Amino acid sequence: MVHQRDNSEGESRNIRLAVVGAGMRGHAYASEAALLPGVEVVAVAENSPTALRRFAELFPDAQVFDDWQDLAAQPQLADAVIVSLPDHLHRDASVTFAEAGYDILLEKPIATSPEDCDDIEAAANANGVSVTVCHVLRYTTYTQKLQQLLADGAIGDIMQIEHLEPVGHHHFAHSFVRGNWARSKTAHSLLLAKSCHDIDWLLHIMGRPVERVSSFGSLGYFRKESQPEGASDRCFTCPVASSCAFDAVRFYRSGLNNPGSAEEYNARVMAGEVTPEAIDKALETGPWGRCVYLCDNDVVDHQSVQMEFSEGRLASFTLTAFAEGSNRKTRLFGTAGQITGDGRMISVYDFRTLKTTVYDTDELGFDAAAGHGGGDRGLMRAFIAALREASPEAMSSSINASMASHRVVFAAEEARLNGTVVSL
Repeated sequence: MVHQRDNSEGESRNIRLAVVGAGMRGHAYASEAALLPGVEVVAVAENSPTALRRFAELFPDAQVFDDWQDLAAQPQLADAVIVSLPDHLHRDASVTFAEAGYDILLEKPIATSPEDCDDIEAAANANGVSVTVCHVLRYTTYTQKLQQLLADGAIGDIMQIEHLEPVGHHHFAHSFVRGNWARSKTAHSLLLAKSCHDIDWLLHIMGRPVERVSSFGSLGYFRKESQPEGASDRCFTCPVASSCAFDAVRFYRSGLNNPGSAEEYNARVMAGEVTPEAIDKALETGPWGRCVYLCDNDVVDHQSVQMEFSEGRLASFTLTAFAEGSNRKTRLFGTAGQITGDGRMISVYDFRTLKTTVYDTDELGFDAAAGHGGGDRGLMRAFIAALREASPEAMSSSINASMASHRVVFAAEEARLNGTVVSL
């Protein structure tokens, strides 16, 4: 049955949300929604008691379900559902909620295979509902200012872009060596898991289709051959831990003294709770206490992607574990100037005047320290406004728009594995 939209209440209409998956991302989006007037989080599906307790502190009146399927089986409880389940569950959950008439806010990636992505897009179109992908980089004040400058001709026509995502050595070790996204067979490629945001952003900024893709990358360091002499299989007992950049004991214990930080969150993921006893027990026995050189990881630790757009425009993207965890770095080369940006500051060099103008986008809106540089908040505000206007399918990161960048990601991984240039 096609979902019929009613805009009779306009902007005053209250919005009810359900949340499927109350981990880090689901909690973040629900928290942003709670800041908006007329928005109510009415239900949550989550099987982790720890995540549920944290969620209940903000939303004590929300109905609780242990499984997303139990929530989906109820008569429709909300206007929209936030799907932030583990990636491999995105396809089944999104198709089910689309068939139940929900508009969907879907955490990236859309799904873990091209076929599953196609199924979600088809289900949305067939049931007359929207799927908005959480490509939050599109919604930052930084991106909006950058687009304004480009539209105003600040550097003429873009000919080439260089873009760097410095994943950071600790974040990489936590998530992609010891953690849930370490193996391509049980998760998926690093490019899809970590950087489909960035590929999507590059297409969004370039504003034209990609025609050809190539890619190179490998697992070059986090292997047994790189283990220091004398090291043990666990950091908790390692005699050379003090000289190791990837010592898990030092890294996770730092979460004890940094409430609200990424370090505290990582410690909570690793140990279940942030206490000295829980952290030490997890380090002694759990997967996050292993030596980074002796894990079962197989995803690449550095990769580059080259994209050729229509009319010969080019973009290169680099992601690397071997960097300080920091904001992305971008250079845009145009026919009349160059832009250099870092997620907050934008520096514009004008070929015509030989002058440089610098913009601090923190002064224009959300600060760079906020979730994804304010992108979480910008996305949620735009999504709620679109629901009230009964036009969420017009969102910048609609399923139809976001599929284009996911196809580039899948093509890049094909190119890397096969040593080819893939045409789209």
